Amino acid sequence: MKRLLLLVIVIALAAYALTGVTQVRPGERAIVRRFGRVLPDKPKPGLFIGLPWGMDRVDRLPVDRVQSVVVGFQDEAMPSTAEMPSGQLLTGDHNLVNVQVTLYYKVQPDEIEQFLIQADRIDNVVGRAAETAMAEWVAARTVDDVLLHAKTQLGPDLVERTRQRITPYNLGVQLLDARVGFVTPPSEVKQAFDDVAKAQTTISTVVNQAEQQAASQERTALSYKHGKEQETAAYVHNQKVLAQSQANSFLKRLHEYEVGRQKNPDYLRQIWEEERGKLLAKLKENGQIGLLDHHLGPDGLDITVAPPLPKKP
Repeated sequence: MKRLLLLVIVIALAAYALTGVTQVRPGERAIVRRFGRVLPDKPKPGLFIGLPWGMDRVDRLPVDRVQSVVVGFQDEAMPSTAEMPSGQLLTGDHNLVNVQVTLYYKVQPDEIEQFLIQADRIDNVVGRAAETAMAEWVAARTVDDVLLHAKTQLGPDLVERTRQRITPYNLGVQLLDARVGFVTPPSEVKQAFDDVAKAQTTISTVVNQAEQQAASQERTALSYKHGKEQETAAYVHNQKVLAQSQANSFLKRLHEYEVGRQKNPDYLRQIWEEERGKLLAKLKENGQIGLLDHHLGPDGLDITVAPPLPKKP
């Protein structure tokens, strides 16, 4: 009987001693409190052997798991006793918008003790800090700016502003990202905003079409201008070539005249006779002059003969 009792006691002591063995899973860190005092050693993934239950308390925290908290406007179907629901924010031009954002964070591995101590209020503190930062961001912009750019610009700004606000609280968390769920006007005026958005889209379309048409006309005008410039350049070149040719011909003729005048004093009259002959030949060819043989009479050339004037009635 005594042996059986001793065996039971040994088994009980062994089982009790095994309560000091804890398996820390991958992605976890452990905090060990021995008689209420937190030990400086934070066991990493693996098997941790400590003192039995009652002496040691081991809390395992997932340091790799990304956690989230939703802040801002909630579903309109949910009842709310507040005059202005949470997440319904006032813009800089005194309009209301409904904004909902999801923040993502994880535990800082080197600050898991702070996270464990304040774990119950972390979501609340992060949410309140994010709502304050979100209200500041919206209040600094017009409603059009918020509706158009909040999806792309609010997230990074909100992470930085929220991080600055929660740093003094030593929560032991690291903010990773903030994603905007939606940004909409209140349901009472949503239709009006939709109409404005459609009108703005129509305006943008018309402006784009006008700009395209203007660009097309500009290209046509530039092409026409280029063609005219090419024609003008070609005309100027031809005129220059023609003028140069005429000038060279004149200078050649002048040189011939100066040389010929030294040899023949009547060289200028000779040139005149040649040019006059060329002119008369051309006039005769065109039928503008003719022979005067039919004007020869007994007394010589008679050029005073004219057709008789018509008789007066």
